[in-house]
Amino acid sequence: MTLAPALAGGIRALGVEVGPAGQAQLLAYIALLEKWNRTHNLTAIRTAEQMLTHHILDSLAVVPHIPLEASTTVVDMGSGGGLPGIPIAVARPGWRVTLLDSNQKKAAFLRQAVAELTLRNADVVARRAEDYEPEPNFHVAISRAYSNLAGFVAQARRLTRPDGIWLAMKGVYPADELAALPPDVSTIAVPRLAVPGLDAERHLVVMQAA
Repeated sequence: MTLAPALAGGIRALGVEVGPAGQAQLLAYIALLEKWNRTHNLTAIRTAEQMLTHHILDSLAVVPHIPLEASTTVVDMGSGGGLPGIPIAVARPGWRVTLLDSNQKKAAFLRQAVAELTLRNADVVARRAEDYEPEPNFHVAISRAYSNLAGFVAQARRLTRPDGIWLAMKGVYPADELAALPPDVSTIAVPRLAVPGLDAERHLVVMQAA
């Protein structure tokens, strides 16, 4: 199966609305990621087919779990190659997504991706989370591979509003990390994510201040 039908089928299975223009952006993003990856080693995933399942559909799987508001602002902490931030920005063009990564090489790729995909709702910030002081703070902070839950929350709470939501993408159910969270963190839900074409456990930890 070619990428375009596989992407369309995966999006339908996830129940996420992404129109033809957005799907074209996601396919262009895969091509750009594959191109840069040959020389910059942005991801261990090497083929476009695997990037579709392991990166694009995996990232889109979280979209239904983000509170749907017209002006939602999201910070993708440790964005790396733009995951999950770029797929989120494509799927929700009315939201504002900030791609935060301190690695200059990755930030250069992110800027190129935002420009080539014409993502008018995405910004790139090349700073460490500890040194970043947004104004105003975000509604949602999300990470795919930032750190353990306690480390993620310590920085996410700085970047979000008092009623902000913190989302951490995980593989197997992170029982030990959940048990180590401080008492002022409330775990709202830990849904298991069904990612089309991905034969692996995926969970999303949804948290906020207690």
